[in-house]
Amino acid sequence: MPTEVTAVPAAPSDQAERHYAAKLAFETDCDDVHGALAAGTADFALFDVRGASAYARGHVPGAGHLPRREISAERLAAIPPTTLLVVYCAGPHCNGADKAALALARLGRPVKIMIGGVTGWRDEGFPLAGGTAQGTLVEV
Repeated sequence: MPTEVTAVPAAPSDQAERHYAAKLAFETDCDDVHGALAAGTADFALFDVRGASAYARGHVPGAGHLPRREISAERLAAIPPTTLLVVYCAGPHCNGADKAALALARLGRPVKIMIGGVTGWRDEGFPLAGGTAQGTLVEV
């Protein structure tokens, strides 16, 4: 008798390859973002899309503040349109990053979500920066 794990067979390898390749086109993770930031090789702009008080309590070092409700073409004007934008919110219990990514995609911007958000960042043992919501957009 199969277990809950094997009751539904795994997809054929070619389908699994397409699925996971597509998934990685939409998301990145905390470790990859941290690695690029730590090495000084970040080729993306990172944004915390939570509200001002959450950003002020702690955010990923180097992340700009771009509340999802304030996303607009005008707000992004200083960032080259081909720059990959990576967004995050509180964590897996929050869909703010999904909403922000949708808004950015609708503006024609390349975007990925940093899965895990602040919760994932802290779970990895990475420090948060404190600060104010005044530090808006990050230069890349």
